[in-house]
Amino acid sequence: MRISRSDLYFEMALLVAKRSTCNRANVGAVLVNENQILGTGYNGSPSGFPHCTEAGCDMENWHCVRTVHAEVNAVLSAARNGVSTVGATIYSTHKPCFRCKQVLTNAGVKAVWIKNYDDGRND
Repeated sequence: MRISRSDLYFEMALLVAKRSTCNRANVGAVLVNENQILGTGYNGSPSGFPHCTEAGCDMENWHCVRTVHAEVNAVLSAARNGVSTVGATIYSTHKPCFRCKQVLTNAGVKAVWIKNYDDGRND
């Protein structure tokens, strides 16, 4: 049986999350517009900096500030390739934090889908 596109994007987000280098949470995100993948991201340290898996988490107010969040990295992935994110939808394994919501809003992302794995629904 063929899976739906949204289930495909959520499965991809779960796969991308396996690249995460933060010990606290493995988060993955897939940015899509008109059934085209624009970018993917996972939470990890900026390029060239030590990862949480190497140096430990850098905690401030219960959040690891060593990492760039998955949603931001997905937007940056599209930006590096010169791809507009206006009107896009992001599929994420976790609920975006306040700062990620700000980035997604300013990037023109129109919808955020989060998989609720407790009951199988999209929230």
